[in-house]
Amino acid sequence: MGSVRQASLAACLCIAAALPAAAQTYGNLNGASLGIGASLNGAVPFPADNAWNTDISAAPVDPNSDNLIASIGLSTGLHPDFGAGYYGGSIIGIPYVVVSSSQPLVPVTFKPYADQSDPGPYPIPPNAPIEGMRKNGNAPSGDRHVLVVDRDSNLIYEMWSSVPQNAGASGKAGSGAVFHADSDDVRPTAQPCWTSADAAGLPIFPGLARYDEVAAGLIPHALRFTVQNTRAAYVAPANHWASSSTDTNLPPMGMRVRLKASYVIPAGFSKQTKVILQALKTYGMFVADNGSNWFISGAPDSHWNNNKLVNELRTVTGSNFEVVQMGTIVTSCP
Repeated sequence: MGSVRQASLAACLCIAAALPAAAQTYGNLNGASLGIGASLNGAVPFPADNAWNTDISAAPVDPNSDNLIASIGLSTGLHPDFGAGYYGGSIIGIPYVVVSSSQPLVPVTFKPYADQSDPGPYPIPPNAPIEGMRKNGNAPSGDRHVLVVDRDSNLIYEMWSSVPQNAGASGKAGSGAVFHADSDDVRPTAQPCWTSADAAGLPIFPGLARYDEVAAGLIPHALRFTVQNTRAAYVAPANHWASSSTDTNLPPMGMRVRLKASYVIPAGFSKQTKVILQALKTYGMFVADNGSNWFISGAPDSHWNNNKLVNELRTVTGSNFEVVQMGTIVTSCP
């Protein structure tokens, strides 16, 4: 939301340098740096006991794990849906910007999901990056997510299908949600079956692979990924689905998978890949949207090694994963 500028893009890609390890601070974003792609300096959205941040490495395996994993692809490898630079003329990944409480608020109009959106105004900077930003400065394509982290208020503002506006103008988006990073009640306004800026009704930002965490040597939370075919159902912490299929062998939104304990992370892999794979062992990743199978979401940064990430992650296939036992699966809405 806001005009897309080359200066903003440079900041988005280059702000995170190799960072020293930082202690994790859960549920308090006040220590984050400001700017596009800024480091959170060890801050982690939501309390330590939140589903996003819990260690599930020893949790039971879901009884239907084999069928669910097979539906995503046993021989299909992981793919980083993020990186450095551009692919097909668009920035690679879902960018974000960290602001302070002094950021001016902007009115936002939502359509078609106004009834499931948290109303504005939102603290959107004029140079806020939009997913799908084009290298040539043309309008972005795809889901056009805008993610704004208000570090002082511990709020995360997320929008889908955002429309670029001139500086200071009212914003437009398909849907929007506000998440409370300091609470386990992450979205107090949400009703059952509400969407967010994500098809699963989940927050997007907490599930991104970010370079600042990888550089520090630890991703202390679950990640977000997409699958091609999902079920018309969701399981907590998800809150929405985007499918008409009732096939119980397809993943519901919010299904969590983890890298099997038997999988040995190759010693020769790059640090970037190793940190990501360890997170998938400890915290796993949630089905968050319909898309390409086994695509992991992340934020763009110039320090990602695209070749190593792609070539190393593709060797880790669906057969190396299992589904963490699910709770109540919601299949009907009020």
